[in-house]
Amino acid sequence: MRLENKKAIVTGGAGGIGRATCLALAEEGAAVAVVDLNGEAAEAVAAEIRDAGGRAVAIPADVSSESDIERVVSTTVGEFGGVDVVFNNAGIIRRQTAVEIDVDDWDLVFGVNVRAIYLMCKHVVPIMEAAGGGSIVNTGSGWGLKGGGRALSYCASKGAVVNMTRALAIDHGPAGIRVNSVNPGDVNTGMLRDEARQLSQDADAFLAEAADRPLRRMGEPEEVAQAVVWLASDASSYVTGSALVVDGGGIA
Repeated sequence: MRLENKKAIVTGGAGGIGRATCLALAEEGAAVAVVDLNGEAAEAVAAEIRDAGGRAVAIPADVSSESDIERVVSTTVGEFGGVDVVFNNAGIIRRQTAVEIDVDDWDLVFGVNVRAIYLMCKHVVPIMEAAGGGSIVNTGSGWGLKGGGRALSYCASKGAVVNMTRALAIDHGPAGIRVNSVNPGDVNTGMLRDEARQLSQDADAFLAEAADRPLRRMGEPEEVAQAVVWLASDASSYVTGSALVVDGGGIA
């Protein structure tokens, strides 16, 4: 169990990659705080972990709110006694060009995808420093490393995630805190299906197009989760500031 006795926070933990990662972290021995805007869905994931013999707590929160993030961190410390691992995974997408997107949606995307990571790090880094280190993993995207169509705010926000990860790694590496990003391609999640809806496309045709990459298929949430587990564990002890791509060769 690579994460035995570790305490983890996962944002966006109720569905897709977040849920798969909560379960994978728990299987490796970590106690998990499942954070999601949907409190009922977060509790379902936490209950699944507890039913399997693990430790988990559900914390409903708006990750773009500093007071909510402070509550997430304090609740996790109160429940588990510390924080060793953070997976900043919460994210949203708006499939719009610069002409189409309005300012409120732009701010919403940056609030969830970028501001939330800053806030979590602001409040969790001092705890990790006091404990002698930790691991932070941020969800970027293949579109944080290259451009994509009709997704301006998403591409911009994920590019910010990739580079702020590097900056965080530089700032906090001397304290023993490793910070990396995992950058998925198209993964079989509800978020991908919602993109089809936003673009007014047939979902089956959209998903078939998403599978057009060297491995000839979409990724599964569990495959991204295993990459996160590796980055969270001591198996990646000399890895920090990296942008790990998990996309079936999509941007190769």
